[in-house]
Amino acid sequence: MHIEHIAIWTHQLEVLKAFYENYFSARAGQKYTNPKKHFESYFLTFASGARLELMQAHEISTARASGGMAGYAHMAFSVGSREQVDRLTRQLEADGHRIVGHPRTTGDGYYESIVLDPDGNRIEITV
Repeated sequence: MHIEHIAIWTHQLEVLKAFYENYFSARAGQKYTNPKKHFESYFLTFASGARLELMQAHEISTARASGGMAGYAHMAFSVGSREQVDRLTRQLEADGHRIVGHPRTTGDGYYESIVLDPDGNRIEITV
């Protein structure tokens, strides 16, 4: 068994798509649009085959933006080495993204940093 994909609600679909494409080498599929339900989404695929669905719907986006919905705790990306963790963290910070945990070794042995995506979702960057 494996996780097929993880989905995130957003109120800025194109911004989030560009973020994951730029920093995590995701490839976006065709945008899906359902005008009747005011819903749009992208499936993003990563080199490992993992997929992330970004979803936007007017009523959900409004509730999420005002804190009315609970999201996930975090998503972790393994980048292969401590040097890559450091490099990507520096790049994200230089580009103005909020780093909430600079690179360090955690109590459970992970070398990681933590950045917020444009919607404030926590992303762990790890070896």
